[in-house]
Amino acid sequence: MRSFIIAITSLFIIPFCQGQILNIDRENGQDTVPRKFGASISLDFASDKQQADFIELSSSSELDFFLKNNNLFILFGQVDMAFSGDNVIENNGYFMARFRDKDTRRIYPDAFLQYQWNGVLGMQSRALGGVNARIKLFERDEIDGYSAIGLFYEDEIWNTQLNAFGFVDTSGTPRVDRELFRLNTHFKLAFEISEKIDFAMSHYIQFPMNESFSNFNQPRWFLNSDVFFEVNKNISFNIHYDHTLDYYRALPIDLYYYNLHLGIQLSL
Repeated sequence: MRSFIIAITSLFIIPFCQGQILNIDRENGQDTVPRKFGASISLDFASDKQQADFIELSSSSELDFFLKNNNLFILFGQVDMAFSGDNVIENNGYFMARFRDKDTRRIYPDAFLQYQWNGVLGMQSRALGGVNARIKLFERDEIDGYSAIGLFYEDEIWNTQLNAFGFVDTSGTPRVDRELFRLNTHFKLAFEISEKIDFAMSHYIQFPMNESFSNFNQPRWFLNSDVFFEVNKNISFNIHYDHTLDYYRALPIDLYYYNLHLGIQLSL
């Protein structure tokens, strides 16, 4: 039996730039440090000798460009893959570009483009673009809250023949193409539990606007949450949980899907 794990978790190009999804949103008191550019990269690789080699790969990267007039441009990407021999167990990820205010204005446009895929759910691809009105509800030293409302358009391809598809297809239709507008609502809350522990949570509720609003009562709810435990200035732990509850699935699969991740973070 052989087993090895290589992990480089959050190798920071810019010192003290806390790297999670949209790292500037973390409630840690460091977002006000003047700088023009910030970046973070993380890579996790694991391989275990079983009946067939089991390989896991997870990576994420983020670039933050701090522009004039307190504007911000964000590029973010995340990929998660798992293989057992020739079998694809997991293949999902997304890339996003976002332009918004750097938390200085009460209300400001938040424009975004995103491309994503999720083989387990049968999502071959989803391309979307839209804009929100981002609203600062409150922002204090130890807590802040934001909300948003907007509109986006998504173009999806669903395919039950993907190698990583994790459900039994009973629809008899291997591929579904779908295009629709959605009303998007968002709420974000972040606060310090203690000097060494932070909590951040974002949730989105998105309402279909196709077919003369006949599916408007079948929303999609996405929740993303993180708890950060700081050991010292170089090491911290992270508990991540997210879920999707979608009442308007393109395929006859489970309405509820979740992800739980425990990680260690190294800052240089």
